[in-house]
Amino acid sequence: MRYKKNRPEFTPPKARCVKPAEVRLNELMSAAEQLFLAKGVDSTTINEIVELAQVAKGTFYHYFASKNELLAAMGERYTAQFLKRLEDKIDTCKADDWQGRLCAWIQESIDAYADTYRLHDIVYTNHHHHNRTNREKNAILEQLQVILENGTRVGVWQIAEPRITSLMIYAGVHGATDDIIAYPETDREHFIRVVLADCLRMVGGSEHQA
Repeated sequence: MRYKKNRPEFTPPKARCVKPAEVRLNELMSAAEQLFLAKGVDSTTINEIVELAQVAKGTFYHYFASKNELLAAMGERYTAQFLKRLEDKIDTCKADDWQGRLCAWIQESIDAYADTYRLHDIVYTNHHHHNRTNREKNAILEQLQVILENGTRVGVWQIAEPRITSLMIYAGVHGATDDIIAYPETDREHFIRVVLADCLRMVGGSEHQA
């Protein structure tokens, strides 16, 4: 009788898990965000970012030429997340409730900015000075302008220049929110009610719904 020699069973190599580019980008940006908030941009190295994201250094340079380019991408992501937060809040109102949608936009603008201002200040250093026609600001303004234009169209209020009124509300809301960031002991709910009432007076809305 012939016996077969014992041979170790062949184990095929495990397939490499290749993550989609979008996932890799978000992992890198999330790692950078965590480090920038904890240590500051200047004190954070690319080595630390790739180590926290668990990727090779070459992966970083595949997507970004520098930390500045990474910051630009983080700024775009910040704005997209900010807009999504506003949109989700607006969509809790009825489609034809333009005053409710305006109030939702204002309230969530205050909450979102106050909640994320540290990241905002990191990704948009000198945001109000270096580029006064930036597309991020325009995207948020357009969201507000649509609400004001539709409210005017159905007679909720009468606004001659929705773009200008949008600019005034945008600047006023974000400028006022800097005050509760500077003084965190401020009663935010009361603050929001007062801002809503002032904005509704500006557009000629019904203040009792503020």
